[in-house]
Amino acid sequence: MKLKFFTLLLLSVACFVSCRKITNDPDIKQYDQQQIQNYIASNGLTGMVKDTTMGDTTGTYYQIINPGNTAKPVDYPSTIFYVYTIRTFDGKYSVTDTAVNHSYGVLGHVVPNGLMLAIRNNLKYRGGKMRVLVPSHLAYGKNGAGTGSITLTNGRIGGNQCLDITVNLIDDQAAYDQLVIKNYMAANSLTGYTEVTSGTYTGLWYKITTVPTGPNYFDENNSTVTMNYSIYLMNNTNPDQNIYATTTAAFPDFASGGYAAGFLGGLKLLGRGDGGISIIVPSALGYGTSGFSGIPSNECLRWDLTNVSITNN
Repeated sequence: MKLKFFTLLLLSVACFVSCRKITNDPDIKQYDQQQIQNYIASNGLTGMVKDTTMGDTTGTYYQIINPGNTAKPVDYPSTIFYVYTIRTFDGKYSVTDTAVNHSYGVLGHVVPNGLMLAIRNNLKYRGGKMRVLVPSHLAYGKNGAGTGSITLTNGRIGGNQCLDITVNLIDDQAAYDQLVIKNYMAANSLTGYTEVTSGTYTGLWYKITTVPTGPNYFDENNSTVTMNYSIYLMNNTNPDQNIYATTTAAFPDFASGGYAAGFLGGLKLLGRGDGGISIIVPSALGYGTSGFSGIPSNECLRWDLTNVSITNN
């Protein structure tokens, strides 16, 4: 009898301890909040405000860096263009190249969900800029995102990782593009470029690299052009080596369309063949909001056209 009683007592204690452990373990929201508080403290962040929209809380913390244009609010179903950087709290994943880290689309389709809510609830206006700490349950959850091993830098976002995101909601695309172009030229010590300030190709920058001497002038309704050319994003990467390479290529039938406006503008500015030109174009003269084969939406571009030969029919 004593043995049975002792055994029952041990089982009761074990169950009690087990129940206490389950009860005291934090849920994911509590875990995220602790991670965010620790991150704020360890990084010396000040001015971070907890989101309490509608009297509730999403668990995000944010800081408005630029309030934006209050005359241009965004809400569902606004279409927005935003530039961003992302860093996981563990520091294993970090993307800071704003030349390619941007997106254009409907606010309600922004991912992760925490960023979408922060833009709508906290940033609110075009032209605004914000830093936001997104809890993991509003980021990529327990499964994380990406491919490959978590030990590889930038290969993957780990499970239950909170995110440190800075997002800039662009208001004036043309003005932003010119800022990007000027920063690009300064960073790469590019000089001798001239800006087109009026007409169809406003905002395009060009430099004649080889003065043309050929007999034929470019006519988009009557010319076939052979050239060596290369294309670059604003981080100097080639968006698709399989399509865009520095090899000789022929371009017929310009009148049929399908060519970026800035590309045509460069040929017109060069004028005759047997020459060369370098052009840097705003996104509106590139591939606009749709992008193209490795080129993000709203991307400024640089083309270098050399050994240009023009044949008119």
